[in-house]
Amino acid sequence: MKGYKHILVGVDFSVNSRAAAIRGASLARQEGAALTLVHVIEHFPQDIPIDAIPPEDVDPAAFYLNRARSNLAKLASDLDYPTIGQEVVMSSRSANYEIVSLARTRPVDLIVVGANAGDAIATLGSTAMAISHHAPCDVLVVRAES
Repeated sequence: MKGYKHILVGVDFSVNSRAAAIRGASLARQEGAALTLVHVIEHFPQDIPIDAIPPEDVDPAAFYLNRARSNLAKLASDLDYPTIGQEVVMSSRSANYEIVSLARTRPVDLIVVGANAGDAIATLGSTAMAISHHAPCDVLVVRAES
């Protein structure tokens, strides 16, 4: 069996997403693989927590980009892996579309994503399910331990 050389982890900063990042880093260590974390900002949601609303005098796109970059840097630091690629993609398309597109345009051979919180095993969540159906490589869906 051929080992993985480049692992792409899709993160949304949820508990399951963090579990996916931890699993992705663990696999990267075992395989000696490159590891990339990616966060997709799909759109500006209408129903968001008050701490996620940008100040009135700040460009919302810059606010969300800076916040995502900061969260990715913190997560990468927590994973303690020598070199972790970090990308934030702002798109009018879905996260699953952008993650699959990244995997198609790079030498990615494993995508790791977290299951949506509260999903039954039969329904992994729309993002994880769509990625698993359209990815050009293996996909691992990780559920945080409860």
